[in-house]
Amino acid sequence: MSFKRFFTGALLLLSVVASTSSFAQKQQVMIDKVVAIVGGSSILYSEVREYATMLVEQRRAEGYTSDRDPMNEALENLMRQKLLYNQSLIDSVQVGGDVATYAEQRLQAMIQEEGSIAKFEEKQHMPIYNFREILRQRLTEQEGARAMQNHVIEDVVVTPGEVENYYKSLAEEDIPLVPEQYVYSHIVRYPDSQEEAKQRTKERLLEMRERIISGKSTLPILARTYSVDPGSAMRGGEYPPGPLEQLTPPFADALAKLKPGQISEVVETDYGFHIIELIDEPKNNLYHYRHILLKPTYTHDELLAPNRFLDSLSQVIRADSISFEEAAKKHSQDDMTKMNGGLVTNHDILMSNPSYANVKYSNTKFTRESFGDGKSLQDYAAISSLKEGEVSGAFMTADLKGNELSKIIKLVKVIPTHTATLEEDYLTIEEMALNEKKEKAFREWLSEKIDGIYVFIDPEFRDGEFEFPNWVK
Repeated sequence: MSFKRFFTGALLLLSVVASTSSFAQKQQVMIDKVVAIVGGSSILYSEVREYATMLVEQRRAEGYTSDRDPMNEALENLMRQKLLYNQSLIDSVQVGGDVATYAEQRLQAMIQEEGSIAKFEEKQHMPIYNFREILRQRLTEQEGARAMQNHVIEDVVVTPGEVENYYKSLAEEDIPLVPEQYVYSHIVRYPDSQEEAKQRTKERLLEMRERIISGKSTLPILARTYSVDPGSAMRGGEYPPGPLEQLTPPFADALAKLKPGQISEVVETDYGFHIIELIDEPKNNLYHYRHILLKPTYTHDELLAPNRFLDSLSQVIRADSISFEEAAKKHSQDDMTKMNGGLVTNHDILMSNPSYANVKYSNTKFTRESFGDGKSLQDYAAISSLKEGEVSGAFMTADLKGNELSKIIKLVKVIPTHTATLEEDYLTIEEMALNEKKEKAFREWLSEKIDGIYVFIDPEFRDGEFEFPNWVK
């Protein structure tokens, strides 16, 4: 069984609560019962039926079926979730993300789909406050289970020797095919009027700050109208309480100096410009705040200026008057690539994800799918029209922080689809070996926990097929 499929259960649960309960809608009157107890947590027949329905639908959408009875498979996944969640409480494992906010977002989307709260309540056969609490509790359990699962395997590592042994143990048909990869370089230019655009942005935020302080408006109202932060704008700029360490330093420094209700001066970060309001006194060093984010904006002519410059530069490069590498060193404004000839790596993506901020994951090879995962799709559009050694025309795009820019690209190398080798695709093989080791470690941990916890299963389900037979006691 693959690592991916083994952990599908926890991920699927999010899909279950992300939609209305089709089973509950069809069965307006149903006699429910407890079919299992794990520790002190019970599982209802209706929960198993709902999960099984979703499991079948997902498998059908993915084009495969399982030999297992979906009811038994659903029950085991739910029992595993209960065990993991209970253990997360015992071990005080921290849950990432704001469950309450996510639950409310899901609820509002479902209400919008029905057209009104009254229609939603009629369809669910319960008041909205009851459904909100059920949804919040389900998500809390699921996120707690996910956090516990990650906690169990977070320290699992593989050595180079283990990776080599794993690769040698693979049957020929199990060695993965690596899709076509691209190595490319770029030259980046930002608008020359950056300082003027920044000043305009600061002035807009200062005007908003004055409106808030004078009582003519509030930060939540202005955030919903003007903020460009997709993570908070619709919530009036508000974020759940969190530690300062998770925030970029200039933002954290400004927030730490505020008193509840106070509005900061304009703060500049890599993401743009902010004004910040501390909502209440920090508790346990967790800061509850809201903010407005604006990014510098440019006129059409200001955006076209770097495009024209790079178009001219690309013609000079094509005429062999200067090499692409020398032009990158002389003209590119990307400090991470200009000194190595503009060669693009995934370093910027690694730095945005602390879990992978390790030099060993640094890579210069990109597949088609890579460009949908933080890399600009415009980059791929340019690459796909080039042959090795060719240079693109200029095009407009944005960096990972949303700052507008222009660039030209040189396609350095195309690596055809091939069977993975240790020499060329070590990271791919390492990931497979690590996943297998994590799966083994988790299964051993889970089996041991099942042995040590009280489990009751209704006789109707005891004869079903379980991945872990020791559920039945």
